[in-house]
Amino acid sequence: MNTLPTVLLRPGEADRVLAGHPWVYAGAILRLTTPAADGDLVQVKDHRQRFLGVGFFNAKSKIHVRLLASERIEVDRRFFEQRLRAALAVRQRHLPGATSFRAVNAEADFLSGLIVDKYEDVLVVQTSALGMDQRKPMIFAALQEVFAPRAIVERNEMASRKFEGLPDANGVVAGEFSGRQPIRLNGLAFEADLLGGQKTGYYLDQQVNYRLVAECVPKLERAQVLDGFCFQGGFGLHAARAGAAHVHFLDQSEETIATAKRLAGANGLAGQCSFEAVNVFDWLKAQTTVAPNEKVVPRFDLIVLDPPSFTRSRAAVPDALRGYKEIHLRALKLLKPGGVLATFCCSHHVDARLFQEVILAAAFDARRVLRRVATYAQSPDHPVLPAIPETEYLKGFAFEVAR
Repeated sequence: MNTLPTVLLRPGEADRVLAGHPWVYAGAILRLTTPAADGDLVQVKDHRQRFLGVGFFNAKSKIHVRLLASERIEVDRRFFEQRLRAALAVRQRHLPGATSFRAVNAEADFLSGLIVDKYEDVLVVQTSALGMDQRKPMIFAALQEVFAPRAIVERNEMASRKFEGLPDANGVVAGEFSGRQPIRLNGLAFEADLLGGQKTGYYLDQQVNYRLVAECVPKLERAQVLDGFCFQGGFGLHAARAGAAHVHFLDQSEETIATAKRLAGANGLAGQCSFEAVNVFDWLKAQTTVAPNEKVVPRFDLIVLDPPSFTRSRAAVPDALRGYKEIHLRALKLLKPGGVLATFCCSHHVDARLFQEVILAAAFDARRVLRRVATYAQSPDHPVLPAIPETEYLKGFAFEVAR
């Protein structure tokens, strides 16, 4: 290996790296011993010249170095193949039998700036770091070797690329693909819009939680279920298969409601389901607004709330908390005694403790006493490394309304 440019850290800045966090911010750097081009592989040392690791450099980004390894390595096709196989082994251990899943989850798989989602026999790739983006041919070749996919699609329109000085780049880069991709999650049929849908085509991080929440249904007699912010109906369709008497699906997007309705038919569950394209906040408010001398009549045995993130920044957290409290207050008024509220938050800036506090504040206002019966996290194809807090973002709870 040729001698790499060296990034020296300021005193006290090495501890975070030694603990396992791969990001080196601009303010942590003392100096470079020799110039490095953006995207180059560099070595990182502490202020005493002790070696810490190697990673990609980018002076345009707030994250000046994204570490890849704590030893000296060659970043070539063989390196990517090894990392891909290691990541795949994690999924095979913890999601055996799954055919659609996140195959690479960036920092959580020691490939900062790279995401790969597997939708049956098609792969979708996102590169959010310059060093990764410059090595896409290597990455695509390694993906072909490890997965032998029918096609590889690039979905690179994330806002984070702009911070790295990268333009948008979308399209089919290998093989042939057009239209929507049928996928199966826990034995149910769904579909992913790989060229124009949300994220890389579907929200794969709830795959395990779909099944876990549905396990509540057999414990509720002739369960009436509300699937709020339903997207394609992942929670509701699993609940219907588990024996729910009826599931009502809500989502603001007419397109996703139409998809959920079509998928209910494809899975043989249409007779148990109804659908409504509506603003979920407005719907909940309308259903719980009564005259002063009237009471809200609880109608549901299971309510699932899985809204999109209410905040993308720490500064917006107070507004987000007000939104979370509002939907939980309304939902709890519609939940029967003994019923279950399964609720999720996908914002990294709202941790599990704060999320639960908001739910309990809503329960206090709704005059409900809650019994926590389950705690949820992102599916294991989205691994969490505690040393890297940014890898943990999805949290959820199931609360039973005490009788």
